[in-house]
Amino acid sequence: MEHSSSQSFFRKHWEGYKEFWSERFSILDNYSPFVQRDKPLPPWSSSDVEEFIAFNPVHGPALKTAREAVNFGLTGTVIGAVSTAGVAWKYSRSLHGAGLSLLAGGVFGWTFGHEIANHWYQLYRVDTMGAQVKFMEWWRNKNEGHF
Repeated sequence: MEHSSSQSFFRKHWEGYKEFWSERFSILDNYSPFVQRDKPLPPWSSSDVEEFIAFNPVHGPALKTAREAVNFGLTGTVIGAVSTAGVAWKYSRSLHGAGLSLLAGGVFGWTFGHEIANHWYQLYRVDTMGAQVKFMEWWRNKNEGHF
């Protein structure tokens, strides 16, 4: 009897734990139809994305804005990585320290650049994840011959 009550206790807590984290990572639910496929979707090019942007007047502009925001992240990555690695190398002359600083500065720079892009393009006002999901649906339908 003791064994079944402890299983019930752990099962109850496990379900609560799963529910808690599934709410925080709902992104996995949005992309799972495109990732968990028997046959993966073929790769797309920039011209395919531009075609979707022209095709979809609702989600196209949001996707275009999200793509432009990536440049801020990339610029931040380069600036953060090079500057922190340079400072680490200047003061320590340690190759592993400079390498770690390069990685950490790149992560920080990406985060900082993405935050600037959020405000610059006001990404908090648009549904960029929804636009990406709509693009994936469009791409899947186009490749499966539904158009």
